[in-house]
Amino acid sequence: MNTRRVTTDNFNYKDFKYDPFFIGFDRMVDRLKEQTPGQTSQTNYPPYNIVKTEENLYELQLAIAGFKDDELDIEVKDGILKVEGKKQDEDEKNYIHKGISARSFRRTFTLSDTIVVKGADLTDGILTVELENVIPEEKKPRKIEIGRGDKQLLNG
Repeated sequence: MNTRRVTTDNFNYKDFKYDPFFIGFDRMVDRLKEQTPGQTSQTNYPPYNIVKTEENLYELQLAIAGFKDDELDIEVKDGILKVEGKKQDEDEKNYIHKGISARSFRRTFTLSDTIVVKGADLTDGILTVELENVIPEEKKPRKIEIGRGDKQLLNG
């Protein structure tokens, strides 16, 4: 059997595109390609936290001091959460020092298929996006009863 170790250095999507054992994984590979270091232009601005508030509830907190509600856009599409801030032109102020960065930004987060965005709130310069992990009933763990041998198997 011919095996080959695949790493981020030698991964080529075209090698797997027509592989019959790779059906359905193209979306996952596209996400991996987007997140590969050196291929994304995403910066560390704005800084963020991810907080687990309950068993299946999370908060994504972005520090965006100086932004107003109407300067923000939050969108979920194909499992990607995009948070974008476009700073409107300010009147010219005579800053002696401007240390609060209020530049336009775009931040993306890849979500699991079971994560649902419940809402968002902007308070005290922190944008909080509420996330919930909604696990379908058929995916939840369940107890399987073991038969006691009193059932007959039906043939044919």
